[in-house]
Amino acid sequence: MIYQIPRLGDEDRHVLALIDDQRNLLKHHLAQAPHRWLGFLRRNTFARALQGSNSIEGYNATLDEAAAIVDDARPETVAEETVKALIGYRTAMTYILRLHNDPYFTLNTQFIRSLHFMMLSHDLTKLPGQWRQGPIYVVNEPSKEVVYEGPDYALVPALADELMAQLNDGRALDLLVKGAMAHLNLTMIHPFKDGNGRMARALQTLVIAQDGILSPEFSSIEEWLGRNTQDYYAILAAVGQGKWNPHHDALPWVRFCLKAHYQQAATLIRRNNEIGQAWQRAQSLVTQHRLPQRMELALVDAIFGFRVRSSRYKTEHDISEFVASRDLKKLCDLGFLEPVGDKRGRYYVAAEPLKTIRAEITRNRPKIPDPYDIIATGGQMSLPGVDQS
Repeated sequence: MIYQIPRLGDEDRHVLALIDDQRNLLKHHLAQAPHRWLGFLRRNTFARALQGSNSIEGYNATLDEAAAIVDDARPETVAEETVKALIGYRTAMTYILRLHNDPYFTLNTQFIRSLHFMMLSHDLTKLPGQWRQGPIYVVNEPSKEVVYEGPDYALVPALADELMAQLNDGRALDLLVKGAMAHLNLTMIHPFKDGNGRMARALQTLVIAQDGILSPEFSSIEEWLGRNTQDYYAILAAVGQGKWNPHHDALPWVRFCLKAHYQQAATLIRRNNEIGQAWQRAQSLVTQHRLPQRMELALVDAIFGFRVRSSRYKTEHDISEFVASRDLKKLCDLGFLEPVGDKRGRYYVAAEPLKTIRAEITRNRPKIPDPYDIIATGGQMSLPGVDQS
């Protein structure tokens, strides 16, 4: 037996309706966004998910470093082990991006094992792609206290089969709930020697994206979990209670995930609005100074705090190294960018005019409430670009 899908209350169904409204609104906004604008949001969001999910496991990288991994670059400032972990996770998530709307895709245990191999193939001592072959314990590193003990390893194959049956059950069920249960059960079964958390979060994203409303990078709550790691650990501890026991109530976990989905969707709506404002400001600068349109992306990158690298700029616009260097020097001469480093290691960051734009765009961000509080008070949240009438 695995954790069963809990009975939802009226408040849960109201929250699900709020999230559905947000996701459909975000889908509408994304459909209207220019291609370059959408590409920036997609890269930004993928990098944040990559950063968030891996930070939970202790593989820490800045957002800029995670974005470099997304771009298939190798940031020199990140430890080799972390780079390998990030690349493995990027590979697995890229595969999910390709599969989520494939009509011939079948979710089964072999797929789960293959995805695990993609994530951890850089370290064969962690048995990538294989069920664990012994007991497993989750340990609180600072105190060295065992906080969770997984089921006997001999039970893992059957439990994994049962999980696949639950996820492939054709009965009507909101995929946000089904995704939450996929995450919970894979985490609690802990079927692998290592990488169980990353696998559970990736599986949740895949399950949710199958509704076709949003692609996986816009369906993921990994960014949110990375920002709320202690709350994430706490709810798993409360539901798991130290040892495999699938009779425990999964409703608190499902509600935690619904809160995460609501707040992450609100974050994406706000971010999409901010990117639109940044792009308009970049377009104005390009027009004012009679610059090539391709410079807009470098300006927007810098406005949002990313390092601008000649290699990416050159590839993105299919231009020569000479033209890329000339463009970036021009932006420095105008006082929009500042160079850092020399020769091959050189990159560019925002100068004061772009930092000012960033501050103006992000000023007075509203705090995103808990959706259950909204339902309880009969209130409504106002988001940038959302008509509340």
